[in-house]
Amino acid sequence: MAALAASLLVSACAQFDRTSLPQAAATDDDAICRKEGEPGSQPYVACRRDRDVAASRASRSEVGVERAHKNLANDMLNGR
Repeated sequence: MAALAASLLVSACAQFDRTSLPQAAATDDDAICRKEGEPGSQPYVACRRDRDVAASRASRSEVGVERAHKNLANDMLNGR
């Protein structure tokens, strides 16, 4: 039973793709911030800065989740 759970965990890790999200988010950031003002204007710059900070915080959170996932998989594989 533990081997089945571990194999499911490993297969889920193999399917995890995080390369497509940042590129799409960058496009959305520009489109969203253009509604605030033209590129280079104060409202546009403030919008981009705020979105960059939010993305940075989300990225750090994802790293923690990935680390916890990896630790759980290792624990399960090692029978702990």
